Amino acid sequence: MPVFKTPFNGYSVKFSPFYESRLAVATAQNFGILGNGRIHVLDLSPTAPTLSQLVSFDTADGVYDLSWSESHDSLLVAATADGSVKIYDTALPPTANPIRSLHEHTREVHSTDYNPTRRDSFLTASWDDTIKLWTVDRPTSVRTFKEHAYCVYNAAWNPRHSDVFCSASGDCTLRIWDVREAGSTMIIPAHEFEILACDWNKYDDCVIASASVDKSIKLWDVRNYRVPITVLNGHGYAVRRVKFSPHRRNVLASCSYDMTVCLWDFMVEDALVARYDHHTEFAVGVDMSVLVEGLLASTGWDELVYVWQQGMDPRAV
Repeated sequence: MPVFKTPFNGYSVKFSPFYESRLAVATAQNFGILGNGRIHVLDLSPTAPTLSQLVSFDTADGVYDLSWSESHDSLLVAATADGSVKIYDTALPPTANPIRSLHEHTREVHSTDYNPTRRDSFLTASWDDTIKLWTVDRPTSVRTFKEHAYCVYNAAWNPRHSDVFCSASGDCTLRIWDVREAGSTMIIPAHEFEILACDWNKYDDCVIASASVDKSIKLWDVRNYRVPITVLNGHGYAVRRVKFSPHRRNVLASCSYDMTVCLWDFMVEDALVARYDHHTEFAVGVDMSVLVEGLLASTGWDELVYVWQQGMDPRAV
């Protein structure tokens, strides 16, 4: 299966919503603590199991996350360690990038998510305890959402309702927001430890997954959130990211500081479908292709990016 070596530690990987062979990787030097960053845009070879670099962009600080535009096939939004949000046009040379740098967050920006239904706006979540809403053509944010009492690690749009999103925070709450409302519309005390990630089910817009330092993933139905639908246990350390399948309602992927990527079917009793232990350091980025069913990608602090088909060994040549 294709593997790509990055000079810095991997932080996030995202498949393009436009090109089935394209993906982007966010990296940070020195495990993201101090130093530079680099964004890699990679291409999967159609004839051989190789990943080649189309272009890369250097940053003065680490890059923690990125998201592809849902309306422009060459635009990327990057969340960086200096608190800035940078927009890149991958069709332009590195010297012409970034095409915009947005400086409003006062601490590290940890995640970004592009609106999949409205396609004109994106969210950023930051260690300054806020979430911001942006549009590509505005130099300032549209709105700031400030309720969380600690770092916001992740914010994710609802796949069907263009005004609704969820957020995951170190204050141990999962919050649901509607951009038309003054404050959050729901507060779920989802875990007793920090929540690092959240995602919406792509086929049931009332179901959310939360991933925590407590090593668990919990599934929630926002219509009745007093108890989770199910709890997925199997990771040995904090769960860093969680991602629902774009193709199968009951399937989700996760990655963890236990160096593994796991695939789950949350509707069956023995929910763990597969455990991939190909990384040799913290596994911190995972994604599932929206264009190719069963195609997964992961990255980690071992400076490697893997792309593989579900059921295959990521390390298989």
